[in-house]
Amino acid sequence: MLVLAHLLGSTASGPKSPTGSFVFDLFQLLKESFSHTNMGVGLMIMAIGGFVSYIDHIGASNALVDFAMKPLGLLKNYPQLTAVAVIPISQVLFVAIPSAAGLCLLLMASIFPILLNLGVSRISAVSVITASTAIGLGPASAMSVRASEVIQMPAVEYFVHEQIPLLIPLTIVMTITYYFVNRYFDKKNAPNTIAAERMEDSGISTAPKLYAFIPVLPIVLLILFSDLSKLFDPPIKLDTTTAMLISLFAALVFEWIRKRNLKVVLGSLTVFWNGMGNIFKSVVTLIIAADLFSQGLIALGLIDGLLAISNNIGLNAVGIGIVMTIMIFLAAMLMGSGNAAFFAFGPLIPNIAAKFGVKSASLILPMNFAASMGRTVSPVAGVLIAAAEIAKVTALQIVRRNLIPMITALVVMLIYHFIQL
Repeated sequence: MLVLAHLLGSTASGPKSPTGSFVFDLFQLLKESFSHTNMGVGLMIMAIGGFVSYIDHIGASNALVDFAMKPLGLLKNYPQLTAVAVIPISQVLFVAIPSAAGLCLLLMASIFPILLNLGVSRISAVSVITASTAIGLGPASAMSVRASEVIQMPAVEYFVHEQIPLLIPLTIVMTITYYFVNRYFDKKNAPNTIAAERMEDSGISTAPKLYAFIPVLPIVLLILFSDLSKLFDPPIKLDTTTAMLISLFAALVFEWIRKRNLKVVLGSLTVFWNGMGNIFKSVVTLIIAADLFSQGLIALGLIDGLLAISNNIGLNAVGIGIVMTIMIFLAAMLMGSGNAAFFAFGPLIPNIAAKFGVKSASLILPMNFAASMGRTVSPVAGVLIAAAEIAKVTALQIVRRNLIPMITALVVMLIYHFIQL
């Protein structure tokens, strides 16, 4: 796209430090994207990925899930209510364990057997578990971090002031919709449905109960040491990367006290570095590719063209926001990746918002949520394929259960959010 734009005479996009040759400038752009990403959001996301891998390794993630799911015992005589109660509880967990595949597989190991033993059908159980990752939010989420960077807003502020107010009505809508959709399909398929098998709960954590606090520690630190807190004078502020490193140190101390073997504990840091490396190859490189992709779109005049079409057909900021939100939802559904869809189109928002004179956060927030919603109804999404394999159902069966609640949540989000603009 950049080459095509150059051939068409466009000078809209280029490196900050041109080499003097257009061919070399393409590589300079790539180098600058690597430098900018790895110094900022890339390092932040890699630190998050490393920390998530480490807390999973020491059993802290399982300990948190075990602790958070205790309230489900109160609903043991109401299987369908127990199933949908998983959604709001695990949505809170998703803030602390921001890996969709990681959290989903933890819930499949710990909560799925419990739901089956309570009489919930396999497909209903796996559908509510995959719904738990339908709204990616929190200062530790890769998409949220990228969104806050694009609109130049602190991640914690974006989470508290933008995401939470929209999350609450969406979670209520999803919980209610899943209850009726799963009840309807279970009754309809009752004659053909294999009775729920009782399974042993294989997900109980062997880690101390106190470990449940470790995954939440970064969130606590970020909120405690931010502009939202007035506890310190002068104020003390932490960024996400620093909070992750402090939390990693705390986890190491916990492990040292538990195992009394410093050599083994320090050796376990390999898990953290491997986690950082896995995130670099799967997410950070995607951000860099998406950065060049968005520059190519800008150079080809996509934004100017989109604005011109919008003006001609009478679309305002709300109209174009709705179009882009639906576009990202469909892209995530087709690609099976919310990150890929959001990272590609998210960087375009500041320019569009500036042209219409609206807040960038107002446009990027529904796109942020739509990306993870689209992934939840994608038969090629890794998280659905993995959950389907464990549950012994097909990914398409999960998609059928998820489709109505996700489309309902998407429509409610568009109406509720954009009616306020």
